[in-house]
Amino acid sequence: MPLDLTALLTARAAQLNADLAHADAATILDTALRNASVGDLAMVSSFGAESVVLLHLLAQVAPDTPVLFLETGMLFPETLTYQTRVAEMLGLGDVRIIRPDTLDTFLHDPDGDLHDRDPDACCAIRKTKPLELALLAFDGVITGRKRHQTGDRADMQIVEVDAGKLRINPLAGWTPQDIADYMDAHDLPRHPLVAQGFASIGCAPCTTKVAPGEDPRAGRWRGRVKTECGIHFSGGRVYPGQNKDA
Repeated sequence: MPLDLTALLTARAAQLNADLAHADAATILDTALRNASVGDLAMVSSFGAESVVLLHLLAQVAPDTPVLFLETGMLFPETLTYQTRVAEMLGLGDVRIIRPDTLDTFLHDPDGDLHDRDPDACCAIRKTKPLELALLAFDGVITGRKRHQTGDRADMQIVEVDAGKLRINPLAGWTPQDIADYMDAHDLPRHPLVAQGFASIGCAPCTTKVAPGEDPRAGRWRGRVKTECGIHFSGGRVYPGQNKDA
């Protein structure tokens, strides 16, 4: 009988969650990267408002780990500048710029307004699909997701199984204050848009400033039910032009 990959990964995730339940983020990251049974890992980073914390931790543990940066074609210019600055400052040795397929954008978003008409489809072709293709080369992914960010993440585990891969969340239990304290302690540069009132930073057309006391992610897809771009959902996504029943 062939081995059930999902069952094996689920058991491995459960063991890691038990072993790392009280570990700090650096230990979680180090364990994941140096544990042969986890396999080859890449980190996904938006180089957004809080990203520099996990990137700094990675630089201390394994700076040549692949870091996948989604350049959707709609990011703020400040994000692109910040990405270059942080990667150089931390000595990250393998930052890979991931872009959407030009045929997808030509066919489904020729005028660059798909984010207004169908933001889920826009995220699918500009984020989800290119990232999934990039991750085919890896056994697992490291993310900066945190339980406090959205209701969908409230019960998030340190190690999860997603679409046949392990997903490691070293900062799962961190609070906004933890993030701020770490940045201060290590004198890490803030994303330049944070000082302008942007608390969570994604693509420019779908990101607004937030008011004092407002939920930090309220500026993402403001006025819509949408709270996630889709790159952290489980498998089974549907892309524009793809028959969901195929």
